[in-house]
Amino acid sequence: MKNIILISQIIISALLIVFILFQQRGAGTSSIMGGGGGGSYYQRRGLEKVLMILTIISATLLLILSIVYFWLVK
Repeated sequence: MKNIILISQIIISALLIVFILFQQRGAGTSSIMGGGGGGSYYQRRGLEKVLMILTIISATLLLILSIVYFWLVK
């Protein structure tokens, strides 16, 4: 069981890295630092929205698997 969780953590963490790297540059906190021009609201659409949702799901799964693994080792 521990090996399955460890392998799942490795796969999900690799996917999380890929999802983060594929997200659009400049859409995040750059406007806070003065990088964004008009102060307009930016709404994600299409592939950007899917990548954001996949990032949130994979981060949540990684957190849950880490907690489960912690309780199994303990």
